[in-house]
Amino acid sequence: MIYSARMADGMNEIDERESSDAPAVALFEQVAREPRLSDKVADTMLETILSRKLEVGERLPSERELGEQFGVSRTVVREAVRALVAKGVIEVRSGSGLRVAAVDAAAVTESMSLFLRGGSFGFEQVHEVRALVEVHIAGLAAERATDADLVALRSAHERMEREVGDVEAAARDDLEFHRFVARATQNDLYLLLLDSIGSTLIDIRRENLGSGAAPITLGQHAHILDRIVARDGAGARQAMAAHLEGVAVWWRDHIARGVGSASA
Repeated sequence: MIYSARMADGMNEIDERESSDAPAVALFEQVAREPRLSDKVADTMLETILSRKLEVGERLPSERELGEQFGVSRTVVREAVRALVAKGVIEVRSGSGLRVAAVDAAAVTESMSLFLRGGSFGFEQVHEVRALVEVHIAGLAAERATDADLVALRSAHERMEREVGDVEAAARDDLEFHRFVARATQNDLYLLLLDSIGSTLIDIRRENLGSGAAPITLGQHAHILDRIVARDGAGARQAMAAHLEGVAVWWRDHIARGVGSASA
């Protein structure tokens, strides 16, 4: 027992000495966890779809065939397919198996909008991105708008003038005016980005128009429209920047008076 105690004391002294002499930098790297097998299968399938080797609507092999091709169980394939279905990349059709799904722009917009509305993003963060996007959009619209785009823009503006007494309708018209400006860029990606951001600000539009600011908003829209019709890219950017800054100033004052919510 005495020997054992001495041995133990000696080992403790060695441990303490070794720990005090140990280098500050670890000798061994942490072992990274490998992705699950189903994740690897899902990533490979997604890469194949995105590389256009499989077209939209094209039928995929059955779960059994996929399992044989990947050399994994049907359970692994089923988990991989479930993940891709959740992403909207694959759809399961009754009677026809698995097919490559078309990525729906509306679904992308809705997901982004829900993320913004449910997240911790405040007005200032959303406004900063919106201003960056919309000011550029206005300039492009002035350069690229077709005659049909100009007619649609003018129609949206006039509709808002008629419905200005109905806050709900005017808010929708306000949003639609900005959407028509985005359409006039001839780049659908701008419209997708605007829809993702713009729909989160519908409540602010209602409060702004309901507070008596509708005539100011209409005047600013009219100036934006005028510059786009005149094919004045720089002027359209300036008009949009002034409009959005006016909204931001109104909202900050609105919050300062404790009337609204600081969230977008």
